Amino acid sequence: MEDIKTTITTEGQIKYVSNNGGPVLGYSETSGVTIIEKDGFYFKDLNKDGKIDKYEDWRFSPEERAKDLASKMTIEQIAGLMLYSRHQAVPAGSKGWFAGKYNGKSYEESGANPWDLTDEQIDFLSNDHLRHILITTVESPETAALWNNNIQAFAEGMGLGIPANNSSDPRHGSDSSTEFNAGAGGTISMWPEPLGLAATFDPNITAKFAEIASKEYRALGITTALSPQIDIATDPRWFRFNGSFGEDSQLSADMAKAYVEGFQNSADEKEIAGGWGYDSVNAMVKHWPGGGSGEAGRDAHYGYGKFAVYPGGNFEEHLLPFTKGAFNLSGKTEMASAVMPYYTISVDQDQVNGENVGNSYNTYIIHDLLRNKYGYDGVVCTDWGITAEEPENIDTFVGGKPWGVENLTVPERHYKLILAGVDQFGGNNEAGPILEAYQMGVAEHGEAFMRKRFEVSAVRLLKNIFRLGLFENPYLNAAKSVQEVGKPEYMQAGYEAQMKSIVMLKNKNDVLPLRKESVVYIPKRYTPAGKDWFGFPTPEKFEYPVNIDIAKKYFQITENPEDADFGLVFISTPNSGTGYSHDDIKDGGNGYVPISLQYKTYTAIDARDESLAGDARPGDVLNRTYKGKTVTPNNTTDLDSVLDTVDILKGKPVIVSLLLSNPTVVEEFEECVDAIIANFSVQDQAVFDILTGKVEPAGLLPMQMPASMKTVEEQFEDVAHDMACHRDSEGSVYDFAFGLNWAGIIQDERTEKYKKEK
Repeated sequence: MEDIKTTITTEGQIKYVSNNGGPVLGYSETSGVTIIEKDGFYFKDLNKDGKIDKYEDWRFSPEERAKDLASKMTIEQIAGLMLYSRHQAVPAGSKGWFAGKYNGKSYEESGANPWDLTDEQIDFLSNDHLRHILITTVESPETAALWNNNIQAFAEGMGLGIPANNSSDPRHGSDSSTEFNAGAGGTISMWPEPLGLAATFDPNITAKFAEIASKEYRALGITTALSPQIDIATDPRWFRFNGSFGEDSQLSADMAKAYVEGFQNSADEKEIAGGWGYDSVNAMVKHWPGGGSGEAGRDAHYGYGKFAVYPGGNFEEHLLPFTKGAFNLSGKTEMASAVMPYYTISVDQDQVNGENVGNSYNTYIIHDLLRNKYGYDGVVCTDWGITAEEPENIDTFVGGKPWGVENLTVPERHYKLILAGVDQFGGNNEAGPILEAYQMGVAEHGEAFMRKRFEVSAVRLLKNIFRLGLFENPYLNAAKSVQEVGKPEYMQAGYEAQMKSIVMLKNKNDVLPLRKESVVYIPKRYTPAGKDWFGFPTPEKFEYPVNIDIAKKYFQITENPEDADFGLVFISTPNSGTGYSHDDIKDGGNGYVPISLQYKTYTAIDARDESLAGDARPGDVLNRTYKGKTVTPNNTTDLDSVLDTVDILKGKPVIVSLLLSNPTVVEEFEECVDAIIANFSVQDQAVFDILTGKVEPAGLLPMQMPASMKTVEEQFEDVAHDMACHRDSEGSVYDFAFGLNWAGIIQDERTEKYKKEK
């Protein structure tokens, strides 16, 4: 072993061993792992048995290694591999959903380092054999890297030495108030929301985002992305609309393909085999078979939104972003490595068993369609918490979402999911119910059957870890992570994408671009107290809607409208809630209320008399109609702000900057204003660069803008492009793929490819 010593380098407690023509091996001095030489190469003895097993031999394929390792695992170990943790913050706070303890104390009391493992993490790693961890907030890239090294060293020292597969929901959104400086890095690069990426109508931009994001993820120790969300958002009221690529199946498929390829591909020296390697991040696409058709726009995070409906008979189109996009890649990785079904019950779509149960539970949707018809053999992971008991209140965000199988026990739910073809349970830290499900299967089908079934899932899960080189080296250099995450060139690329995502809807008399140093009146914005979609209270606010210091670098700001050259009003999509109200219950109603996309108070006179779906169980509601009921958005003051500014400026130009999270009824103010630009969560600076002509607007609408709430009520939840669109005072129709540049309506290769013929 003396020859090996010349190949070893050390960083703290991590040792690295170089292979000539092979991978660098990283292992922790604390794990008990040793290095074995064989055939002139070096290998990690992960299970500490003194020999090189096939799964430890990096010369074999991920498939061969995964099968070997799965055969060696106990049922308890496989059950742990099938878990996907609840949300973990680094460091864990002392309150809220992401709280944790350090040696029995809160983080603030414990004296722990922010990168130390919590008691919960140590417990689920050691006692439940969990290896898939969902990370939420991280204090810094350095903290993320050091925490990753701690958790990998802990995992490496146990049992078979299976590394942790850390994951994240999307974390590249823009902070609107921050300033972009060319050449300056940041905590992480900032990009528009997925709906904004779609507004570029350029899959190359999405691919660039994914390539950069994957490098930043790997530098943070993140190896699975719980994204992209590729549901076609065919109901305009859905609160997850802005996380999608819009309503069009072709655009969504192209963006899905670009996103997944960018995340999963490694090239040149970073490639290990088959396109996978050290720059690769597993993409878990969601949500099969599409969650964008919730009845009346309600969402299945809540019991009142559990039903996806198909009045237009358009179920098949919702599959296209998966089958033509994420499962049909041009690159070597071939298909997304994982997929997450949605919470929804796809009403009356089970053509074999006639079951109306949550999609993950549905054998037809998972086994018959996804596995058999479309040949998908990657990991199927449930959405978070679907095996837990439903909450007492139907509008509670936190709690189980066992839609359609509420009558089953928790172990019975796991068993049903396993038989349907699911591999992994999102948001579950405890292996006990999986082990009970295993025994149910043994009683019904025998030990051999259930052992084989568990090994099938284990192989799928292990392949996604092997392909990324984690068994050879899961460790990070914290200093290099700090340099990589938020590199200046990454920040630049994100900022350029932000500007390309902004859509100019109206430019009457060519009022835009504006002259820098013009005098501008920006009204402060009033937002009453309310609740966010988690149900948490939000405070009353009266403040500037933008970073006024950044605005002053472009314009002279005045609080006196008489001195202004123009008015600039910042507003957002109407927010009327998510379709359910306790006040309606108190008034003797069924609890169901409209979701409005207009700013004024709205009464749903055109709603259905009877809902398409409902729950006949005692205490629930079968007919969920809200016809004749009224809602008022909590930001109806946005409309007041626009109209008041028009009034007090007495004929001077008024420009509206509209932050879009959903299609919006703009007829209440459009005719009164001179220009409208729409964005999908960008930095204020990007808006100002467009307004002043530094960059020409190039974005296109990735959805229709409805003419009225009547057309919203009359459209089918499962059908795209089926609304009457707003026509503005200049004759422009705010339809899918519409946008203006300085010359007028954009007509280019993008509109030629994607625009719909009327």
